[in-house]
Amino acid sequence: MTDIAASVSRRSPLLAVIDSSIGLLDRVPYALLALPLRVGAATVFWNSAMTKLTNWDTTIELFTDEYKVPLLPPEFAANLALSIELTTPVLLVLGLLTRAAALVLLGMTTVIEIFVYPQAWPTHIQWAAMLLVLLCRGAGKLSLDHAVWQRVRRLGGEAAPAAKEDRINEI
Repeated sequence: MTDIAASVSRRSPLLAVIDSSIGLLDRVPYALLALPLRVGAATVFWNSAMTKLTNWDTTIELFTDEYKVPLLPPEFAANLALSIELTTPVLLVLGLLTRAAALVLLGMTTVIEIFVYPQAWPTHIQWAAMLLVLLCRGAGKLSLDHAVWQRVRRLGGEAAPAAKEDRINEI
């Protein structure tokens, strides 16, 4: 707590409660914050895949008539989107190759925003926010990424300093 905050909190019980609450929130482990981000982002794209699989002919029609992704034939674009939407959510939930999966989904979100539904930017910015956190901070300690890197470090004889490990939050 800063000197100013300390002097103000001595005079105001409300500010002391606020300061204490902020301190508690600051101590929430990133691993607990990353879980809902991973599941939330995964759910969005998994549900989209399930919708595509419900009626593949309609999916192809949408990619032909409405989505019109530039440079890609509609059938290829539909299959590519489906492949991404089936694989990356599983990786996110498992916390495996999280940063790579987040990067791929950010790319897909960018394509959707620019070429398909630019008017849906409020939704897309929410997806991007979740994915950017996962890209920059990783899956956290409650993930297969963490377990794999712990094993790799042990096998390689490298003992990673705790501060470095906390800073990079694994891959």
